[in-house]
Amino acid sequence: MFQTIRNAWAVPEIRKKLLFTLLIIVIYRVGSAIPVPWLDPSALQQMVDVGGNFLSYLNILSGGNFSNATVFALGISPYITASIVIQLLTVAIRRLEQLAREGEDGRRKLNKITRYTTVGLAVVQSVAYYFVLRSNGALEYTSGFAGGFSAAVIILTFVAGAMLTMWLGERIDEKGLGNGISMILFAGIVARGPAMVAYLVGQLMVGGLNYVFVPLIVVIFVVLIGFIVLMTNAERRIPVQYAKRVVGRKMYGGQSTHIPIKVAMSGVMPIIFANALLSIPMLIMNLAQPTQGSFWYNFLHAFDYNQPVYLVLYFILILAFNYFYVAIQYNPLEMANNLRKNNGAIPGIRPGKPTSDFISKVISKITLIGALFLAVIALLPALIGAVTGMNIAIGGTSIIIVVGVALDTVRQLESQMMMRHYKGFLE
Repeated sequence: MFQTIRNAWAVPEIRKKLLFTLLIIVIYRVGSAIPVPWLDPSALQQMVDVGGNFLSYLNILSGGNFSNATVFALGISPYITASIVIQLLTVAIRRLEQLAREGEDGRRKLNKITRYTTVGLAVVQSVAYYFVLRSNGALEYTSGFAGGFSAAVIILTFVAGAMLTMWLGERIDEKGLGNGISMILFAGIVARGPAMVAYLVGQLMVGGLNYVFVPLIVVIFVVLIGFIVLMTNAERRIPVQYAKRVVGRKMYGGQSTHIPIKVAMSGVMPIIFANALLSIPMLIMNLAQPTQGSFWYNFLHAFDYNQPVYLVLYFILILAFNYFYVAIQYNPLEMANNLRKNNGAIPGIRPGKPTSDFISKVISKITLIGALFLAVIALLPALIGAVTGMNIAIGGTSIIIVVGVALDTVRQLESQMMMRHYKGFLE
């Protein structure tokens, strides 16, 4: 591993990209220490601890910036939501679908639309979170001119932080290494590691955690990382044979290849979808604050992170969104038509509809395995928390993101080294 980094560092162009990426991450972490005025971090921390999964999830994605009341409190959440919305609308709106097929120029236009959507969502989220903060007593000024002025400053600071985060991510895409937004998300989650270790040590010191659970948590954590790496790289390969054809005096085709179908092809998107949907009831509860013991209190409280209803719905929604996301990513009929146009065929399967049906069947099976994998990873922290009585700050979703970004960055680094024919990287 160290030899690989040393070999990559020896290439001047890659070294510049690595240094630029590190510089952007440092800038992001410095911004994470700048507080938003007129907010009480202690009240925010208490809200994250007891306010339901949606605030805890936002805090994890922002690298702890929300609970610390910093300018990057929203993190990349608005950009992720905007990207998901535009990606879904690309399937539903024909004009957006045409832009997606226009190459680089079309992608630039879609990115521009995504930026404008991010601004709108950041404003909506900032206003919503302002009222949540106000209802939970996390503001210093709530009435009169001071209240109105502080509201404008807090909302605009949240929006500006989200826009700056998006801009930093795009700079990594342009001049750095890896996916910019993923790298910022990776940095934020990794920054929570020391806080998690300190939390475990504190629980041991006060007797809130049994010493037996410590090695158990470490073992589960290591096994979980290995399992995620295995499932992230796992794929089902559909064999394809291309027929030979003669053009003039040359013969083309005849080679055997395969179509790779990833098991975890949807990544963490189904988990993000499910979290976003299930966070709505708790957001309403924090805004409305119904009377304890009333019908609406009991109904909304059923969607709390530790309640059985939430866990069951979470499991079902992850399965459903995984199938939905894969359905908009893969078109078996189009894949079968492309094989026929290129004189390719799956051995033992007739071209046309039988090929399409076979690909659909394979994708359906792989999707089920991937959905169960995501559901188990997402629910495991809640189950561990129920057994140990701990609030797991770094959940399975965070581990999937961290491992996925690390593997993707290594693959990009390897591809850039191979483009320069640097054999030392592979030795």
